[in-house]
Amino acid sequence: MRPAHRSILLALLLLAGLFTAWELVVCWRDIPVYLLPAPTRVAQTFFDQPGHFFSALFTTLFEALFGLLIGTLVGILVAALVSLEPQMERGVMTIAILVKSTPLAAIAPLLTIWLGFGILPKIIITALLTFFPTLVNALVGLQSAERDSLDLMRVYGATRWQTLIHLRAWLALPYLFAALRVTAPLSLVGAVIAEWAGASSGLGRVMWLAYSNLNLPPMFAAIFILSLSGMASYGLIAWLEKKILRWKG
Repeated sequence: MRPAHRSILLALLLLAGLFTAWELVVCWRDIPVYLLPAPTRVAQTFFDQPGHFFSALFTTLFEALFGLLIGTLVGILVAALVSLEPQMERGVMTIAILVKSTPLAAIAPLLTIWLGFGILPKIIITALLTFFPTLVNALVGLQSAERDSLDLMRVYGATRWQTLIHLRAWLALPYLFAALRVTAPLSLVGAVIAEWAGASSGLGRVMWLAYSNLNLPPMFAAIFILSLSGMASYGLIAWLEKKILRWKG
């Protein structure tokens, strides 16, 4: 058996053991469903209305994807600007850290009041959440060019833009994928946080309604779906990194 297959099998066995222990503890202790539902009860809740959960998942994925795209593009553009104009780094990073330090759970209700219960506030929150890790990693990657390589580009008469495109950008790709492995699952969390502040659909709304009514099986079902989606997004980014960065290996 290949090491990768062995790792997957081990992970599945661990999950199976965890869920089995969970089921046994709930049955043995006779824990009420409003405190901790058994995994079988959660699975039954999902299979009773899969269309409801998949519809909510599609809404959250849509918000997360667009927020991730905007946050990533803005982070890359700002990092490229700073690499071209290094004197701007201190000011830009001060603003970026200010945005990062602001609790998004406090901003989300304000955006909902100002922009309504549609998808726009969720996309903005997700973009804000994914912007900073992308900016930092992209900037480190763009600034990782060695002096000898930069001197060689100057000898060939390359402009700053040509150096950015033909040297710095390639060096920044591994750093960018490292950021995406973090921000892709994080974008789902950002979308759900924004949905808690007010939404007409989405996994966050499913969780909030379940919590408000002490109906925990739908809440756990939504959590599991969100976790699986985060794992899938991480795996997709890792797969894309292997395909795109073959030259690195």
